[in-house]
Amino acid sequence: MTLQIITIGGYSEIGRNCTLVRVDDEAIILDMGLHMDNYIAYTEEREELHTEKDMSADTLIKAGAVPNIYQVQDLWLKVKAICISHAHLDHVGAVPFISNKFKADIHCTKYTAEVLKTILKDEKITLRNNIVPHHVNSRFKVSKNITVEFINITHSIPQTVIIAVHTPYGTLIYANDFKLDNAPTLGEKPNFKRLKQLGEQGVKALIVDSLYADTPMKTPSENIAKEMLKDVLLGVNSKGKAVIITTFSSHIARLKSIVELGKKLKRRIVFIGRSLNKYVSAAKRAGIADLSRQAEFVKYGNKLKKFFKRVKHPEKYLFIVTGHQGEPGAVLPRMVYQRLYNFQEEDHVIFSCSIIPVKNNIINREKLDSALKKKKVRLFTDVHVSGHAFREDLRDLLHLLKPEQIIPTHANKEKLNAMKELALETGYKPEQIRILKNGVQLNL
Repeated sequence: MTLQIITIGGYSEIGRNCTLVRVDDEAIILDMGLHMDNYIAYTEEREELHTEKDMSADTLIKAGAVPNIYQVQDLWLKVKAICISHAHLDHVGAVPFISNKFKADIHCTKYTAEVLKTILKDEKITLRNNIVPHHVNSRFKVSKNITVEFINITHSIPQTVIIAVHTPYGTLIYANDFKLDNAPTLGEKPNFKRLKQLGEQGVKALIVDSLYADTPMKTPSENIAKEMLKDVLLGVNSKGKAVIITTFSSHIARLKSIVELGKKLKRRIVFIGRSLNKYVSAAKRAGIADLSRQAEFVKYGNKLKKFFKRVKHPEKYLFIVTGHQGEPGAVLPRMVYQRLYNFQEEDHVIFSCSIIPVKNNIINREKLDSALKKKKVRLFTDVHVSGHAFREDLRDLLHLLKPEQIIPTHANKEKLNAMKELALETGYKPEQIRILKNGVQLNL
């Protein structure tokens, strides 16, 4: 009798999420994500050296960009399904590069499937795996001993799910990236009823996002972010000034709010950047939101210069651009450093995001903010609420699910320990809380 968790990635770092669940002689994989810093560093290094990119699984594993699936090579043939919780690249981005090692279908929601298909097209990769889309709040059997359930939850990207893995030995819950938003601006509220039912039936273990386990509050609703945007876009006089706003390309709810407010400003709305087009187009194909009717797109970087030359009255536009983390190749940094756009004094530049707290992002944003200040623009930062559970959301999830064991993930050591402290506060014993590293086999 075997119910085992093997931590492939995401337990010794933030990102590169990948977990194998073994049930006797069958197994499934939960998420296949990129380590974004390592992936970007590898691809940029190849560009700087003008060498051809080797995007093979072995090379990307060596670069630390994708999960090291060789840790479980003896179980490759036992894997019956690859289940993806949502379409952020640190959860789905490694699928194009390593899923071909497995004879298993990829199961995800419709929106995640559309994003994945776009990535595959961009990378010119063909998978031997079938991509099988499922509705949120659906349940499907993947093998004799394993049934998977996708439970609706809120996050900063559409159709995120908590994954329940039902086995003869109990149910395992995978809640990696979520918040408990009671007033989402897009999609349904979390399925509290089903989570409570699972808690009453018994949960063997909970793998849980712990990124903000040390923030002593409930995560604000996306409705709050919409009000913050409204305050900046409609409550501050921007007459005669250009308005440039940047946020996460995958945050369709946020983009929808920006478009709605841009219409109230009676400005011409333009999405600028390849990743914005990718996620917005996926949302349209998945039937979630069609923003293309209300805006135009400039998809490719080589068209930026021509586009801005054609813009005679920037004060009549709302530019939605990539580059919120200061990434050098993204649109906003290029507008600044390559002088693709002639910033005027007191133009409005709005960052509807937080800085993802890794070294490269902090450095890039400090540099970008400093360059923008020299241009004497009006800078609005942190017009944002998080998509991750803060401490009180995490407490509520523990009360709902009552898991026998808790496995914190998706955080640094300090925040993993904060999740452990929270669990101890709610009555758990130290031996019920397992802080693991990559490559650990945990028998339940």
